[in-house]
Amino acid sequence: MASKLLQRRACAPPSSIRTSWRRLAVAVLLLSGIPAAAAAEQALPGHDVTSVHGWLREHNPELRALQAGSDAAFARIHPAGALPDPVASLSFRNLDPDRPWQVPGDDREIGYTLRQHVPLWGKRGLARTAARQDAEALALDRDAVLREIIAEAEAAYVRYWHADQAVAVLDRRLDLLRRLEEVAGVRYALGIAPQQDSIRAQVEQTVMRRERIRRLVDKEEAAAALNGVLGRPVDAALAPSAEDPILAVRSASLADVLRALESGSHPAVQAEEARALAARTNVELQRRRRYPDVTFGVGAMRREDGLESLELMLEVEIPFQQRTRRERERESRLLEEAALARTDVARQALARQGAAAWVQWQGARERRLITERTLLPQADAAFQSALASYQVGEVDFGTLLEALDQWQGADLDRVDALRDELLGAAAVRAIEGEAR
Repeated sequence: MASKLLQRRACAPPSSIRTSWRRLAVAVLLLSGIPAAAAAEQALPGHDVTSVHGWLREHNPELRALQAGSDAAFARIHPAGALPDPVASLSFRNLDPDRPWQVPGDDREIGYTLRQHVPLWGKRGLARTAARQDAEALALDRDAVLREIIAEAEAAYVRYWHADQAVAVLDRRLDLLRRLEEVAGVRYALGIAPQQDSIRAQVEQTVMRRERIRRLVDKEEAAAALNGVLGRPVDAALAPSAEDPILAVRSASLADVLRALESGSHPAVQAEEARALAARTNVELQRRRRYPDVTFGVGAMRREDGLESLELMLEVEIPFQQRTRRERERESRLLEEAALARTDVARQALARQGAAAWVQWQGARERRLITERTLLPQADAAFQSALASYQVGEVDFGTLLEALDQWQGADLDRVDALRDELLGAAAVRAIEGEAR
C-alpha cells in the first residue's frame, strides 16, 4: 500500500504541484502582511499622545519655518562682527586722452591699492553680541510656539479620543435599551404591562442614535483639527485611539504656576527679555559709533620698466552727522523700553491663561472624581433596584427609564468631565511646559 501511495505521488501531474506551491505562497504572503499592516497602523499618529507629539515635532510646517528662521539668525552672528571685505583698486595714469583704450606705454603709470576698513572701540564685539541675543530670542519664540502647538494638538487628540469614548457609552446604553424593550415585550405578551413600554424603549433608542450621530460628527471635526495641526491633509487617516490620554501636570497649585511665570521660565517671557538685552546692547553700540573708525591702505605705482613707488594710507572717519547718531541711540533706547513692556505684557497674559486653565482643570477633575466615586455607584444601584422592581411589577417603565438615564447619563458625564480635565491639563502644560 505504501509503495502504491508513493507511486501515485510520484505520478502526480505538475499542475497540481504548481497549485500547491501557489497556495503555500499566498498563505505566507497573507501571514507576513498581518504584522506589516499592524506596523503601518502604528506608524500613523492618533494611537496615543506620544504618537501625536512625535509626528508634530517632525512634520509641522510652522515649526519647520520657525526652526529655519532661528538657524538663519544664528548664522548671522559671525558675519555681524566680522571685518568688512577689503577693497582693491586699479588705476591708470598718463593716458592719452585721444586713445585711452590703448595699453599704457613707457610713460604711463599703473597704480594698485588695497584698503581695509577696521571698526574700533569694541563695535564688532557688540554687534556680534546683539546678533546672538536676537538669535536666542527667535529660538525662544520657536519654543513658545511649540508649547502652543503641542497644547493645540493635545486638545484635538483629547476631543478625538473623547468622541470614541462617548460613542462607546451610547452603544452600551442602546444595548440596554434593546434588552429593556425585550423585557417590556415579554411583559406585554403576558398581559402585565402596556404596549407603551416597548414603544417608549424604541423612542429612547432613536434619541440615542441621533446623539450617536452627533458624537461621530464631533469625532470627524476633531480628526480634521488634529490632522491640520499635525501638518497632514485634513482627511488623512488616523490610527484609532487605544487608551486614555495621560497629560500630567507638574504644578501642585495655581500659586506654583504663577510663581514659575514670575521667575521668567516661560520661553515667551524669555524671548522678550532677550530682545530687551539686544536693544540695550544696540544702545551701547550706537553710543560707540560716535567714535571714528579707521581705514588702512597700501598701494604701489608701477611703470613699464618696474615698480616705481609704494604708499601707505590711513583714513579716519569724521563723526560729523551727530544728529543722525543721536536719533539712532534714541531709537535703540525706545526699542529697549518696548521690549521690556512686552515682557510685562507676555507675563500678564500668560498669568491670565494659566489661571483660567488651572481653574478649568481643577474643576473638571473634582467633577470627574465625584462622578466616579459617588454618582456612578449610586446611579448603578438605583438602576438595578428599579430593574428588579419593574420585573415584579412594583414600578412602572417610566421609573426604570429614568433610572437608566441617570446611570448611563452619569457615565457620559464622567467621560465629558475627563475630557474637560484633559483639555485643562493641556492648557496648563502650555504654560508650565511638558511634564517629563
